[in-house]
Amino acid sequence: MTNKFRHHVHVLPEDDANRQIANGFISFNPNLNRLIQILPPSGGWLKVVNELKTVQGPKMQNIPLRMLVLLIDFDDDTDRLTYVRAQIPDALQSRVFVLGVWSEPERLKAEFNKTFEGIGAHIPQVK
Repeated sequence: MTNKFRHHVHVLPEDDANRQIANGFISFNPNLNRLIQILPPSGGWLKVVNELKTVQGPKMQNIPLRMLVLLIDFDDDTDRLTYVRAQIPDALQSRVFVLGVWSEPERLKAEFNKTFEGIGAHIPQVK
């Protein structure tokens, strides 16, 4: 559990594959465990946007040290990022980030012949 009085990140994954990728990232960067909390999958990228607008965004208004990562599939849609970013409230633009696989995690898994957690483990950590 994260501490609302310290800087921390919540990750809102679209689906279980994205949740596993995030888990892989955290498990291979153990010093991040106290800083990052992965929320339950929303069940689709539009549901991620809805949860941002109705649940997570309003909570963040009262927790200024929280950042949120929306972890979605882009499904080769060149307009999706623009659409999702436009849904982020102005007051949260500097604390909400949109990340994801350009196509879908299953295609990435097949290309790299790794588990979803294995894919997450190979995401470089910013220092």
